[in-house]
Amino acid sequence: MSYYQTKNKYLCAFNCTAMDFSQVKMVVSDMDGTLLNSNHEVSSRFFELFQELKRQEITFVAASGRQYNSIVDKLDAIKNDIVVIAENGGFVMERENELVATPLSQDHKNQVLSILKTIPGIHPVLCAKHSAHLLGNDTKFVEKLKEYYTEYELLDNLKDFEGEILKIAIYHFESSERFVYPFVKQLENELKVKVSGENWVDISSPNAHKGYALQKVQELYNVSPSETMVFGDYNNDLEMLALADFSFAMANAHPNVQKAAKYKTTSNDNFGVERILEQLLGV
Repeated sequence: MSYYQTKNKYLCAFNCTAMDFSQVKMVVSDMDGTLLNSNHEVSSRFFELFQELKRQEITFVAASGRQYNSIVDKLDAIKNDIVVIAENGGFVMERENELVATPLSQDHKNQVLSILKTIPGIHPVLCAKHSAHLLGNDTKFVEKLKEYYTEYELLDNLKDFEGEILKIAIYHFESSERFVYPFVKQLENELKVKVSGENWVDISSPNAHKGYALQKVQELYNVSPSETMVFGDYNNDLEMLALADFSFAMANAHPNVQKAAKYKTTSNDNFGVERILEQLLGV
């Protein structure tokens, strides 16, 4: 079913009351589960709406746990006109300009890897600015990884990688919240530990999160929370949702996000972001 076939049916599903969006100067959207549908696609309607965002001088920020290269692949047509918050806030780019980089120390990397060795059924990934580094002993996981990391290197031992990394992402095929998080939550006193999706847990420096990154972008663009609109669906979006007066949870969002966001919209498969952008832009 196309966007235009479903538009009237779902337009007022959550936001029937008129809202005053006239002060909004920045729109921030998570990718997976939010802007991307279940097939990991960006709708053609979003790209149409982006041109109106640009015309009205509203800055668009894509904020994701994905690798930078993967985000710009999804948004290739507009990559030179947006800000990209990658790796859950550990890395921020505007065109070719690096705005934020918050690496994980080597000591913390080795500490985390030692803990991960004790957890069965997981697949850890060392996430650098423009590449991912993972063990090459599971072809099924390598195929899964390609959706989120377009540039990667296969290693025999993760501790052998001595380059700078932004986070360690851990994948579990069944549930990250049940089978990964309980083993690593002990690290929350010194590191940022986030259940960032149904299958992912991310571990990074305390300031490597979407909220810290968005705050830096807001400061750079001189945009306040009252001028910011944010869309999200999972726990790694909580800090950035708190920085926007217009914070929206997707209908498919985690219960924590549903509770934290001020407003709700339809799901990622029912054009939840696009519907609110239409109201924002008056189209």
